[in-house]
Amino acid sequence: MPLQHLTRSAEELLHVVESLHAMPFPQQEEKAVDRWSGPGCHVAVLVESQDFWEDRSSEVKEEAEESVEADLVGLAALLTERWGAPEAVDLWPYLGFDNPDPDFRAPEPMNFLSGLAGSMQVWRPPASDRWIALTIGQADPEFPLQLLAASGEGSALPE
Repeated sequence: MPLQHLTRSAEELLHVVESLHAMPFPQQEEKAVDRWSGPGCHVAVLVESQDFWEDRSSEVKEEAEESVEADLVGLAALLTERWGAPEAVDLWPYLGFDNPDPDFRAPEPMNFLSGLAGSMQVWRPPASDRWIALTIGQADPEFPLQLLAASGEGSALPE
């Protein structure tokens, strides 16, 4: 089960992100409880809200959004202290709707992330050929909100 909200401090989340950044990429897809990895990428669920199957009221949803957003802001501040200001990356182009190639498939993890979120904040740590990203995603309105961290090879993102 992915981690529930408020189980880790921003410093603990930073440690998870740093571990994700340092972890070798597998040759083939691997899944763990709160992490998915593939050639050239990792995605981890850092925080997860409750689901919205039973109660989709605006109050419940808004409270969950504010809580997960606060975790994102706290962790982003620590990453910015460490690696400088992030760049915003729009995930819409990775969906391929505007691509004339009918067989277009975005590289991972952008293909996966674009199905959950509209944009992500990206840091490019110095002396590394990898990037780190944070986003808040949700698979469907009934599903939990998730604070996601991703790590990928530099070639998966345009400069």
